[in-house]
Amino acid sequence: MERVTGAVRQAGGVVRTAALRARGYSRRSIEGAVSSGLLTRPRNGWVADPTADPYLVAAARAGVVLTCHTEARRLGLWVLRDDTVHVAAPPHHHVGELRNGTHVHWARPIVPRHPDALVDPIENVLALVASCLPHEEALAVWESALRHELVLRESLERMPLPTAARSLLAECSSYSDSGLETFVPVRLRFLRLPIRQQIWLAGHAVDFLIGDRLVLQVDGGHHVGAQRRSDIAHDARLKLLGYHVIRVDFAQVVSAWPEVHDMIVRAVAQGLHRAA
Repeated sequence: MERVTGAVRQAGGVVRTAALRARGYSRRSIEGAVSSGLLTRPRNGWVADPTADPYLVAAARAGVVLTCHTEARRLGLWVLRDDTVHVAAPPHHHVGELRNGTHVHWARPIVPRHPDALVDPIENVLALVASCLPHEEALAVWESALRHELVLRESLERMPLPTAARSLLAECSSYSDSGLETFVPVRLRFLRLPIRQQIWLAGHAVDFLIGDRLVLQVDGGHHVGAQRRSDIAHDARLKLLGYHVIRVDFAQVVSAWPEVHDMIVRAVAQGLHRAA
């Protein structure tokens, strides 16, 4: 029984019994592990390690796969919201018990789903994100996936993407370090000024250079302590070189964008983006 429980953990913690049988484990050893409490049975035909990811166990119980921003977050992609669990199932598929508020996507997948899968392939995840999330948030997830090299742009370009997904792909940049940096170019497009990302100035990369001289830095949660002191020193060097620096943080970009917008447009109105 220890061998079969080890195989379940190696397979991710939740697995079809048919997959275990195909690997040579007997029905008797599987049933013995369940009877002794070494494995649980989320649904007929599935077994799980008691310490398995609850999301995977719930997906097996309901006969669905994790997808959209739920799976994007599990993959470590930049996701702003974490409100509702999103799953997918084939059209007309009978879905088992789901947690209240779970959103089911019934759209046909771009990449076929294996019957043993409990998570959607990244291409399906991105396609559903494109149609489900607001534009800025969806773009942030897509750019994060490309930046982490979970999928290649060239591969996506060859796939039959829905219109919303293909539009996002065309807009994606490879320069944003976070979703916050994705939001900024979209929101400042109306200025019709060059906005360059990750430009090397005075020994360090800056998040955005607007025009020739206006620098916008967007701080994440790690900008504290030594990092904060380094940021202040870099800002001082930039100012001595004739740049104007606006530094904002996560909360300002997400929840107080009008304040950031006002600072930028007033700096532009004063010509602080132009070289002397």
